[in-house]
Amino acid sequence: MPELPEALAIDLSDPVRDPIWRHIYLPRGFRAIIETPDFVKLIGIRQLGPAWLAYPGATHTRYNHSLGVLETARRLLSSLAGRVALDFITEEGVRSFLAAALCHDVGHFPWAHSLKELPLVDHEVLTGRALREGALRDAVGAAGADPERAAAIVDAELPGADRETRFYRGLLSGVLDPDKLDYLNRDAYFCGVPYGLQDVDFALSRLALAPGDRLAVDARGVMSVEAVLFSKYLMYRAVYWHRTVRSATAMVKKAVAGALASGRLVAGSLYGLDDAGFVRLAVALGGAEAALVERVVEGRPYRAVFDEPFDDLSPAAPILLDLAKRAAFEEELARRLSRATRRARPEDVVVDVPEPVSFETELPVVGDSREAGSVFGPDASKSFSRSLRRVRVLVRDGTEADEAAARAALDALP
Repeated sequence: MPELPEALAIDLSDPVRDPIWRHIYLPRGFRAIIETPDFVKLIGIRQLGPAWLAYPGATHTRYNHSLGVLETARRLLSSLAGRVALDFITEEGVRSFLAAALCHDVGHFPWAHSLKELPLVDHEVLTGRALREGALRDAVGAAGADPERAAAIVDAELPGADRETRFYRGLLSGVLDPDKLDYLNRDAYFCGVPYGLQDVDFALSRLALAPGDRLAVDARGVMSVEAVLFSKYLMYRAVYWHRTVRSATAMVKKAVAGALASGRLVAGSLYGLDDAGFVRLAVALGGAEAALVERVVEGRPYRAVFDEPFDDLSPAAPILLDLAKRAAFEEELARRLSRATRRARPEDVVVDVPEPVSFETELPVVGDSREAGSVFGPDASKSFSRSLRRVRVLVRDGTEADEAAARAALDALP
């Protein structure tokens, strides 16, 4: 085993209690980072957005999660350094990587992924900006990290990355990344389900490095990769894409998409908000958009009157996947419902099609390839993704009588 590089000999003397990792030790100087306004804001952003509608315990925040990612990032790097020679890393680089892990979500939008697919700047880009500006930049620099390097680790589009920065990018984003290792365990814990629990210590003990400084596992570590991917699938099926969660998510997305399209809302006003700030902004819009968001906040999501697997090769797929065309279809469906079953307004109907989800398998396996076979080939990963995606028609106070009208409208596409 190689000796741990001096770059990892950093002072970890500031403990934070955590229900998942028990003690998270902050490196010297990092306390000031978590006291900046950018980081404190994460206390007001629930990690799973409206998942509390289905799992009342799911009220943990991106603040909790970000501290957990710092811990798993530190463990990952230390474990890897104990197995392979990392003679190219520096103390400033290590501190920058840990700062990037800690701050990776400071640019995240409120309400979990309800704003995903909308014409907004990626949250990684917003995080990179925050790390290079104001109080957060000052705190990261005072902690012995390089704010520019930390930003480049989070935002892979930033130019000029050297070997060490590219190495840290690979650690922070991938199959066995610290983000995933924390959120699967944390989300499972707070939702009260067993699906996301991981044997993190074993997984980290099987790490290796492939050519090009790419994170890898040895043959015995393949099952750790399988456990992560299968847990991710189960968590999507049971929690992240639970039908109640999807209903609330789609309602919020419809409200924001409509306000952006009409010009009543500008994208920049959504940046830097916590959940409460977002609700205040939405309510101030008034009209149909405010009513949709208020109904979610009150715990009254729309009911699914149609629910079937989504076929991305069907002729209707291009219409359902395009937010503008989907909105036009929702208006047509509201007219059909008005004729068939009730008086329905466009805002009473929401069509939900989840975005694609990937099950990454590009983690190299080093060592004895005879033990390295995995059930997670490309075909299996695509099958998992297809089985998760469903098209749902959600109707305010929907009834079974609405199903026939919804089915007829979908059958008439395109």
